Amino acid sequence: MKLLKRIFLGLLLLLGALAVFLLGSVAVDIALGGNRLEALADAIIPGANGQPDVLAYVAKPDGEGPFPAVIMIHEFWGLNESIIGKAEGLAREGYYVIAPDTFRGSTTAWIPRAIYQVISSKQETVNADLDSVYAWLESQPDVDKERIAIAGFCYGGRTSLLYSLHNNRLAATVVFYGAPETDPEVLKNLPGPLLGIFGGADRSIPLEEVQAFENGLTEAGVRHEITAYEGQPHAFVTDIDAIRAGGVQGEAWAQMLNFLNKNLKNESSRPNIQPISYSAEFSWRYYAILVYEHAFGSAKHH
Repeated sequence: MKLLKRIFLGLLLLLGALAVFLLGSVAVDIALGGNRLEALADAIIPGANGQPDVLAYVAKPDGEGPFPAVIMIHEFWGLNESIIGKAEGLAREGYYVIAPDTFRGSTTAWIPRAIYQVISSKQETVNADLDSVYAWLESQPDVDKERIAIAGFCYGGRTSLLYSLHNNRLAATVVFYGAPETDPEVLKNLPGPLLGIFGGADRSIPLEEVQAFENGLTEAGVRHEITAYEGQPHAFVTDIDAIRAGGVQGEAWAQMLNFLNKNLKNESSRPNIQPISYSAEFSWRYYAILVYEHAFGSAKHH
C-alpha cells in the first residue's frame, strides 16, 4: 500500500511539474515573440462594429480588377510564412487574397502555445474579426464583392466552415483537413458550394467522419466535392515550394484552383440562405489527437 501511495504521489508530482513547464513555456514564448506578427503582416484592417483592428497579409494579383477574393485562414500556429506563401501563390492565379490574424496578435511555432491560442479564441470573437475583414474586402475597388470565398487549413479549415455558417454572403468555402460538422440541419445553411480536402491517414479526422461529412452535405443539398487523399497525414499540404514541386500536394492545390475557378471566376447562382446563429462545441478530442499528430505523429508541420 505504501508503495502504491508513493507511485501515485510521484505521478501527481510529475503531472504537476509538466503542467508548470507547459504553462511556463507558453509564457516564455509569448515574451520572446515580440513583434513576430507585426513583421509578417502588411495591412491593418479597421475593426467593424466597435471591434479592434485586424492585422493581415494581403496578396494582390497583377492586372486590373475587380478580382474574385479569398479569405485564407491560417493553421493553429497562427499567421506565418507558410500561409503567406500560399496567399502569394493563390494571388498569382488571379485572386485577391487576404490572410488575417484570427488570434489577435499571437503566432507561434511552439505546440503548447498553438493549443492555447485555439482554446482562448472564442468563435464569436473570430467571426467578428472576420466580419471586419469581409467588410473591408467589400470596400476595395479591386475586389468583386459578389465573388468572395473563404479557405483554411487545419484550425483554419474548421474556422472557414464555421464562418460560412455565420456569413450568408460568401460565394464558396474550402476546408483543408478541418474538423467538420455532420448535421444536415446545420450544413443546409451553407451559402455556397464547399470543397473538402482531407488526408486518408489523418487520425485526427478519421475517414468515417469524412464520410459522415459528405453524407450530411448530400442530405442538406449543398453542392460539394470531398476528397480524402490516400495515405496522406494531417497537414499534408505544407508550403508553396512543396506545392509547386508537384506530387500529392500539387494535386490537392490544383483541385482547389479548379474549384475556385468554377465557382468564383465563372458566374454561378447562389441560394438565398438566411444567416443563422450557430455556436459549435469545442472538440477536445480533435485537438488532443491533433497535438499528438503534430508532436509525435505523421503530420508534416512539426
